[in-house]
Formats: sequence, structure tokens, C-alpha cells
Amino acid sequence: MDYICIERPKELVYKEAELPKKGEGEAVLKLLYGGICGSDLGTYRGTFAYADYPRIPGHEFSAEIVDIGQNELGLEKGMIVTANPYFNCGQCYACQRGFVNCCENNQTMGAQRDGAFRQYITMPVERLYKGDDIDPKHLALIEPFCIGYHGIKRAGIKAGDKVLIIGAGTIGVMAGLSAKIMGAEVHICDISREKLDYVKTFGFDQYVLNDGHLSEKIESLTQGRGYDTAVEAVGLPQTFQLAVDGAAFAGKVLLIGVGKENLDFNFTMLQKKELTVYGSRNALKEDFMESIQLAKKGAIPFDKVITNVYKFKESEEAFRAFDASQGNMLKVLIEF
Repeated sequence: MDYICIERPKELVYKEAELPKKGEGEAVLKLLYGGICGSDLGTYRGTFAYADYPRIPGHEFSAEIVDIGQNELGLEKGMIVTANPYFNCGQCYACQRGFVNCCENNQTMGAQRDGAFRQYITMPVERLYKGDDIDPKHLALIEPFCIGYHGIKRAGIKAGDKVLIIGAGTIGVMAGLSAKIMGAEVHICDISREKLDYVKTFGFDQYVLNDGHLSEKIESLTQGRGYDTAVEAVGLPQTFQLAVDGAAFAGKVLLIGVGKENLDFNFTMLQKKELTVYGSRNALKEDFMESIQLAKKGAIPFDKVITNVYKFKESEEAFRAFDASQGNMLKVLIEF
């Protein structure tokens, strides 16, 4: 079989390997579609906080089961599935308390361990989730949707809340869609006018260009009150600062973005505003199951999220184009 590997920043190569064999409690999967995550792009660029090299990227995917043993989940050969790609240790304090999504020794596929961008992979059966006749393209987007959905649930966003999403990339859009599902009023902002123009198709309530005058715009849009929750979905010090500044007194800040830079800011604003700050990492099984049900009901406009699809042998072109044109590309899929 063939697979792709990021040997070092900006160097993606195709390689060959033997077909994987099913181990105890595992299934062999044939990849159908894989989504290029922002973390994969960061690994390609050399900017991702958890990256090392060489690394096989990919943790958003749909696949067909080609070999599986008897199991209690009703999974059979020929079924289309997606999977939970966060491998937890089961031993640390977080795992002992059930917070397996933020395991102290977490290994996410494509980040701390090799990922799914291979023609065939093996996965523990317990990590597989039935696709329930969802389009395989859409099923590959369940994991990135879960990232935003988990964070929105964690912050307790409810109907009537006014929410600011900072960053109109895939995770920002997924968080915004999750907040809309919860009944919130959602304002989304970005530095790219082109990206904001594209996400206008998602039905958010306000689209705010961050052109250096964001504070004044927030003042006007919220009648000087600020937002009940400000969601940081970029991973930069300045966008975290914008979230702190944009949140209302006694409001909430939700940090989903991942970055490598340090932040220097007036932390007393957290005390002065009595802000509640949530970090959000990965997702839980319940998030996957709920997201699959939402997708089955047609509640998530996945077709609008997908802007580009490349063949497997075009993977190098896909990464190169995404790196150069992130402003007008939302979710990029690789068809295996």
C-alpha cells in the first residue's frame, strides 16, 4: 500500500509499506476520505506545537471495514465508519477521572503518533463509530465538528447567548454552527474579507472584519456590553487578547485554537471582568455520537464546509495549495 509522510517542514513524500494486519481487538480499514486539519497544515509548515518528524498526517477520516472479528458493537465487514483518533493512556489522573480527551499522555493520530493518511490502517474496534449511511465525505468531518461542538458544550452556551467566534477557519465555523444549534446568536470575525464572504452562506448573525477596529465594532454590535462568550479559534496571542477584550463582564472565554507563542497581556482583566476561561481539547465519545445524530438529521451543512477535494496522488499539491491559499480554502479533503 501507499501512504504519505511529512519528512520535515514543507517536504511531503509518498512511501510504500506492507498491508497492515489485524491485531487483537482491531479492525483493518480501507481509507475513503481524509480531511486536512489545521494541525496537519501546521505540521507541514513546521508551526504545530505537538509536531515532530517524520510524521504521517491525518486524523479526520471515513473508512470501510475490510477485516474485523466478532465484537459487541455490531460492526461488520463492509460498514463505513469514522473513529476517535485520540489515544489516551488510561492511567493518568485525567483518565482516572474520565477526562480521557485531555489525557496527560495523549497521542493524537497525525500529531504525537502516525496518522491515517494511508490506503489501509488498523484501529481498535472500540474507537470505531458507525457511519449510519452518512455520506463518507461528511463522515470524515465528524471529528473536526466534534472539536467545536465539545468546546461549545463545555462553555455551557445556551439559547439567547450572544457569542463571538474569532477565526472563520474550519474549527471556528464548526464552533459557530454548534453555537447556532444551541440557539445562540453568533457573530464571526476574521482578518480575511474573502473568508468572511464565503462563510456568509452558513447563516451566522453577523460577519465582522477584523481590520484593526474590532474593539469599536464590538462596542457597537453589543451596545457596549461585550459578548456572553468569546471563542478563540485561531491559536495566536493577539486573538486570545481579542477574546478577553470582547467578552462581557462576568462573561466567558473559550480557547480552542492551538499555538506555540507566549502571551504577554494584562491578566488583571480576567479578575476585573470576573471572566470564566475554558480550555477545550479534543472530544469525547458522546460528542462523536451526538454529532453523528446531528449529521443524520441534516443539521450540519457539511457540503458548504468542503471547498476542495484532491485525489490521494495529489496530496502534495493539496498541502501546497492549502498552505498558499488558506484564505479561500475551508475544508480540504483527500479522496483515497
